[in-house]
Amino acid sequence: MATDYDAPRRGEADELSEDSLEELKARRAEAQSGSIDVDETELAESLELPGADLSGLSGEELTVRVLPKQDDEFTCSSCFLVHHRSRLAREKGGRYICRDCA
Repeated sequence: MATDYDAPRRGEADELSEDSLEELKARRAEAQSGSIDVDETELAESLELPGADLSGLSGEELTVRVLPKQDDEFTCSSCFLVHHRSRLAREKGGRYICRDCA
C-alpha cells in the first residue's frame, strides 16, 4: 500500500472527534480496571518486615534494670526527664528546669 506523505496527518484528537458516543462509552468501560479498592491499613498489616519480629513470638524478653533517682539527679518540671545535677539551669519555687528546657 502506498503512503501519501503530502496528505495531512490525523491525530488522536481527530479520531476521537469522529467517534460516536457509544464507541467512547465502550472505550471507557474497557479502560477501567477490574481491581477493587484495597484498604491501606489492611495492606500495611499484611506486610512483613525482614528481620523484625513484631509479634512477640521470638521468646525473648527485654530486661531493664530501673534505678531510683540518685541524690545528684533531679527531675525537670518541664520535660519530666531525670538529669544529672550538672544539667540544672535554674530552680524556682522547688521546680527544677534543665538546660534543654531553659
